[in-house]
Amino acid sequence: MSGENNTSINRRKFISQVTVATGAAFSLVSPLTGIAAAFIPVQERITVGQVMDLFMKEVPGAPLANTVDTLKSGNRDVVVTGIITTMFATVEVIRKAIALGANFIIAHEPTFYNHQDETAWLEKDDVYRYKADLLKKHNIVVWRNHDHIHRVRPDGVRKGLADQLGWQQFEDSNHVIYNLSQAMTLKALIGDLKQKLNIEAVRYIGDPGQQCRKVLLLPGAAGGKSQIQRVMDTQPDVLVCGEVSEWETAEYVRDARAAGKSLALIVLGHIASEEPGSEFMAKWLRDKFPTIKTTHVPTGSSLSFL
Repeated sequence: MSGENNTSINRRKFISQVTVATGAAFSLVSPLTGIAAAFIPVQERITVGQVMDLFMKEVPGAPLANTVDTLKSGNRDVVVTGIITTMFATVEVIRKAIALGANFIIAHEPTFYNHQDETAWLEKDDVYRYKADLLKKHNIVVWRNHDHIHRVRPDGVRKGLADQLGWQQFEDSNHVIYNLSQAMTLKALIGDLKQKLNIEAVRYIGDPGQQCRKVLLLPGAAGGKSQIQRVMDTQPDVLVCGEVSEWETAEYVRDARAAGKSLALIVLGHIASEEPGSEFMAKWLRDKFPTIKTTHVPTGSSLSFL
């Protein structure tokens, strides 16, 4: 009886020691902090760098030498617990990531209010510090994927937008013109765009009753000269774009109409026109990394309308 007790006690002591030692070893080698790490099987642990590198392999000429697509917080070696795709890594999006247990945000646009994400000029600003501290406190990595997703073939943002609009079959070989199956009025086209892209309001130039079939689609902010050159080259019925400089493209369209052309303009808003690219990214991630929970969190417009 005594021998059996000693054997049982020794066995339990051995198992306990092995368990403690194994747990200690895991804590030493794991780049994650907190309980979440314990729930990720070793064979499924994937780092931020692995995700970035796999996407780069699908981009012609990547990695790009001069690019804004850099890490805005965290580092490549962090093990991913979940991914958020979005247009902007706003404070609200960061909070959503925290609630979902996701530590990797892939944003299309800047995190710190300028194209290069330069932060030296913001060091003493309360808004910047709040956001930067929130990311650091929760060990969240932010990667901007702007230049590279636009260089995927087809352009990931454009494909995401065309998919959401259901316009894939209308795309011309030049990839910027969409010849709709049948003409619709400018008013009807605006209504269709608002419904499919969940837009409250758009700005436009043109006669609401004019017929539109040949659409020049330029999401984002291509710039006045580029937009006008595309109009000159393709002669569309309507230019649908993300945003314009009011003193460039909008004035060109106004003068074109005064000169007798029926050219129309619809300005969707930068975010609304490119947010579908973040959904494209989310679908890509789910396909390539099915064991990682990926969530697309729409940023929505920062502006309201009265």
